[in-house]
Amino acid sequence: MIEGKALKYGNNINTDIISPPQYMELSIEEAARYAMSAVDPDFYRKVKKGDLFVAGDNLGSGSSRETSPLTLKYLGISMVVARSFARIFYRNLINVGIPAVECRETGRIREGDLLKVDMKKGVIKNLTRKEQYRCQKLPGHVMKIIEAGGLFSYLMEEEI
Repeated sequence: MIEGKALKYGNNINTDIISPPQYMELSIEEAARYAMSAVDPDFYRKVKKGDLFVAGDNLGSGSSRETSPLTLKYLGISMVVARSFARIFYRNLINVGIPAVECRETGRIREGDLLKVDMKKGVIKNLTRKEQYRCQKLPGHVMKIIEAGGLFSYLMEEEI
């Protein structure tokens, strides 16, 4: 169960918007200052630990580099909810330990709404609007990766 405030964005937010390529040579900590700056220059200042990144269709298209999900993780994003994802970005989120679920009703969620997500049941409760939406259920093997903190940590645990 994850609970947090929604940071809401639209369709076609690509990896170059999430993590601008001109800052790729910087550390994740330094590059995080520029996350989402093309559409929200104050993003890095307003993100609070535990916030949920909510978007429309085609989230994360573009590059397959992991800097975009790593930047979101560094800033404290606890979960990503989108109407649809670019598959590589979706998998990269899971690989770095950020749960990601598809929800056809992200258009009903507004900036600042308090959300409570049950990934096992596939339900998002919007506590602000007193609404409930169906979302993708995360399978057990994906939950294990997320609970371990990402794919690398999961594989290290499995090796022991």
